[in-house]
Amino acid sequence: MVSEAQFPRRAAAGTRKIDWAPYRAGVGIGILSWLVFAIVDDPIGITTALSADAGYVAMAFFGADAVAQNSYWKAFPPALGYGALFLVGVILGGMAAAVAGGRFRIEAVPGIWRARFGASIAKRLSGALLGGLFVMYGARLAGGCTSGHTISGGLQLALSSWIFTVVIFAVGIATARVLYGKGN
Repeated sequence: MVSEAQFPRRAAAGTRKIDWAPYRAGVGIGILSWLVFAIVDDPIGITTALSADAGYVAMAFFGADAVAQNSYWKAFPPALGYGALFLVGVILGGMAAAVAGGRFRIEAVPGIWRARFGASIAKRLSGALLGGLFVMYGARLAGGCTSGHTISGGLQLALSSWIFTVVIFAVGIATARVLYGKGN
């Protein structure tokens, strides 16, 4: 079992920083999920909202008629609503958690990436963009992302979400081992 002692506070002398121990964070995510279901009657999820927002961006380039005829956006029409607010909240909440935990820093090339692939910012951004595109495409094929399946679907005991969660962790571990080696 993981104890909170394995996640020490990283605070400067005389300052108190918030410790984001996994069990506390898990309870917080569970409570947030209940609140979201109760208030907006919608599950927590990122990729559906991002896809709906992308429909609006696509309209500027291809026109509303082209987007309306697209088979994907027929099934998931562009909409600005709770999902867009959730996306902004995830970004701001992540930043607030990093600041509160004393871990916020702007870093174009993380140390683990630099040690394995070098200090090229272009290479790092290309890798991040390519990885993000693969994850987004895969998430839409699976009908949801890690937050949609693992958190929302898992809370609803959906078998497909539990299978997704096992697969995403297995693939994530395998990918990390290939990219960074066994020790990292």
